[in-house]
Amino acid sequence: MKMKCKLAILIVVLLGFKVAKSQEENKSWEELAATYKCPEWFRDAKFGIWFHWGPQSVPEQGGGWYARHMYMKDVGRQIFGKMANPYHLKTYGHPSEFGFKDVIHSWKAENFDAKSLIDFSKKNGAKYIVALANHHDHFDLFDSSYHPWNSVNVGPKKDIIGEFETATRNAGLKFGVTSHDDRFLNWWKPAFGSDKEGKYAGVPYDARLTKADGKGKWWEGLDPKDLYGPAPEERTPEIIENIKNNWLRRHMELVDKYKPDLLYNDGFNFTYGEYGKEVTRKLYNNSLSENGKIDAVMLLKRKAKGTVNEVESGGSSTLREYPWQSEITFTDWFYKKDRHLTHNARTILEMLIEAVSKNGNLLLSMELNPDGTIPHEIKKSVVIVGDWLKINGEAIYGTRPWKVFGDGKSVRGEEVETVEGELRNATENQKHGEHFNQRTTATPAFANDEVRFTTKGDDFYIIVLNPKGGEFVIPSFAKSSKVSPGTLKKLTQLYDGRKVVFKQSNYGLTITMPAVNGDSYPVVLNAKFKK
Repeated sequence: MKMKCKLAILIVVLLGFKVAKSQEENKSWEELAATYKCPEWFRDAKFGIWFHWGPQSVPEQGGGWYARHMYMKDVGRQIFGKMANPYHLKTYGHPSEFGFKDVIHSWKAENFDAKSLIDFSKKNGAKYIVALANHHDHFDLFDSSYHPWNSVNVGPKKDIIGEFETATRNAGLKFGVTSHDDRFLNWWKPAFGSDKEGKYAGVPYDARLTKADGKGKWWEGLDPKDLYGPAPEERTPEIIENIKNNWLRRHMELVDKYKPDLLYNDGFNFTYGEYGKEVTRKLYNNSLSENGKIDAVMLLKRKAKGTVNEVESGGSSTLREYPWQSEITFTDWFYKKDRHLTHNARTILEMLIEAVSKNGNLLLSMELNPDGTIPHEIKKSVVIVGDWLKINGEAIYGTRPWKVFGDGKSVRGEEVETVEGELRNATENQKHGEHFNQRTTATPAFANDEVRFTTKGDDFYIIVLNPKGGEFVIPSFAKSSKVSPGTLKKLTQLYDGRKVVFKQSNYGLTITMPAVNGDSYPVVLNAKFKK
């Protein structure tokens, strides 16, 4: 009898402990945000690859907002999408008869091999993988219980996110997802219009079709309203609230089912305000329950407590106290053959080194063909980046920034480049704009004195961005400088161990670089300073 009592008491105590532990871990957003600290795995990883891929990859031309711009005769200032409508008319026909829903249907992803893509990414230096869960087109690339327009039901008939998640976990990498679904109602408005003149004048585009119109067609049983949203004139407060609740259910399922280590909402705030915050709370509480700490990352385009800041197509102009991430892509986010490559191996490495020296990471969008394979020219650049990281990775992975991020003409404000209106090298009075300030293939090369710094324990790395044979000076490392690491004792090239001649004075550190034949990718110097 006594034994039974003791056992009963023990069970009650254990259950009470479990409930208390569960309640403790199911914290409010305010509690989570107040104690949030960016996970060390993210700070150490530095370089991730993002599969920003979906049905908008199918058309070969028309920009990264094809699904919207295919319905627009005039795209206004969004000139990157000016070819969408003429391309669609020529390739598929009129959008009243062949709309974006039909583009989705034509997307088969027939050569998609998640394992092969993840293995390639890991081999070429990626430490985490991110995949697009949905875009502004409101199409889910996962097995959604709350949205019939998803990649399991329509198009590829595959759980894209599920396959990426499994392959990433098997490769021992961290996995993240991105959601861009916050603006779909406004984004889809052109799909409810019609031509103003010509043969099809006044004929509504396919967003006006009803579920009944699908009888006998491939989309029988599906409602276009679930993809495009309700017609603008039908958007009552109650309907908008239902849409927000549906978004919440879909994304709670996304977080619970695929357990991402990272989530990015493409916006300057949480999607639908408190709804997005609730999904982030779920992400963090799940991580807390599983790991005993918050080991997940939530990314936003603005700086907000409890999150990590994301910079689109650009980088930080300053060395930041808190970790952040830069994101870049090759063409128009979805691979388009009518666009020149915005990036090559040189610019990817420059953006990576810039980010790391300023306490950030780089997320590279590796665009895919519609069949799921990597375009040749993109693969070529990523392989070069991977080869560079195999040799110089110790100056990138697991590093932390120095007191200053670097030196050189652009850092000192002596040389500011502007190409097609985009600022390339920001000076002190130009630090207000960071999104879209990226270096690209159109950007002139750095001056040969341009260097960036990283550290790891007792190791100090000087990364020469555009090395040329001969002397250059780093004023920051003058003996009298407050930001100098000290007296330099030894300087070697990381890739071959070759000693590099230097002279440190009260005016700066003069380095004599060995001769370089032609253009060179960045060279890393390992510096040993006397403490």
